[in-house]
Amino acid sequence: MRKWALIWLALTIMLTGAPQSRAAEYPTRPIRLVVPYVAGGPTDVLGRMVAEYLSRDLKQTVFIENKAGAQGAIGAEVVAHVEPDGYTLLFTASSVIELNPMLYKKLAYDPDHELLVLAIITDLPSIMVVHPTVPAKTIAEFVAYAKDKPGTLNFGSAGTGGVGHLSGEMFKHAAGIEMTHVPYKGAGPALADLISGHIQLTFETLGTALPPIRAGLLRPLGVTSRARIPDLPDLPTIAESGYPDYSATVWYGVVGPAGLSAQVADALRASINRALGDEAFRALLINTGFPPLKPQSEADTKKFVDADRSRWSGIVKTLNITLD
Repeated sequence: MRKWALIWLALTIMLTGAPQSRAAEYPTRPIRLVVPYVAGGPTDVLGRMVAEYLSRDLKQTVFIENKAGAQGAIGAEVVAHVEPDGYTLLFTASSVIELNPMLYKKLAYDPDHELLVLAIITDLPSIMVVHPTVPAKTIAEFVAYAKDKPGTLNFGSAGTGGVGHLSGEMFKHAAGIEMTHVPYKGAGPALADLISGHIQLTFETLGTALPPIRAGLLRPLGVTSRARIPDLPDLPTIAESGYPDYSATVWYGVVGPAGLSAQVADALRASINRALGDEAFRALLINTGFPPLKPQSEADTKKFVDADRSRWSGIVKTLNITLD
């Protein structure tokens, strides 16, 4: 009897200890990082930088899979409904988590209950940029030009319902001007059409806008954040150009399915925080136009997301926008 009791005890220890051991060993196979936009845009570029760092830090391959469409909803749905084992994650812009539920009455995923924001990499301002054929060199000149030619200006964005789209709608509302929104399937196609002169302006994220600005292909008029940016210190904010309540930024971060175990979630947060504390990684992001945030705790991340969601909720209500 004692022999069988010892065997049973050993089996019990093995079985109860196995899940903890597997979690402690995470990851043991490649991790899929879903980007819910087309390749070449800011989410994709930044996601690939993060994937490369995580691959080195976790000593396991982290590969990007682009699943674009429906303003990020297709990729988000995939991650929301996978097995929550930590081997399929989402690298996304904040609009997929915060704006989609406000703008669409029907979504195939529930970001509040099916997704978990693990860490935020950057909170990025946009730049209001125009094609050189637009004669305005300041916000005031642009507003005067738009009022003189009502309904003739088209502004592009990476997609309906994204931060770029709402940034334009906010500006229209604040300035009392008419512009037509032209949605694209990603920031890359929108930027290409702007450079070609097919549209007149966009609200591009910093990393996307800087290269064509520096090349003289586009003219910047204002920054969407509250403060000026080091890369263009002489460029005024839209807020200081006569619209003090104007503010629009977009964060990018790593998101997992809500059912992730605490051990796996902690391992991922720790790896991302090591990236955000790594001087070489931070320098890479800064040089590419993505100013990194500092490492954050789980509570800090939740507080950040809740505050940003509350801010956008007020904006969406003011603009009275729905997209269903």
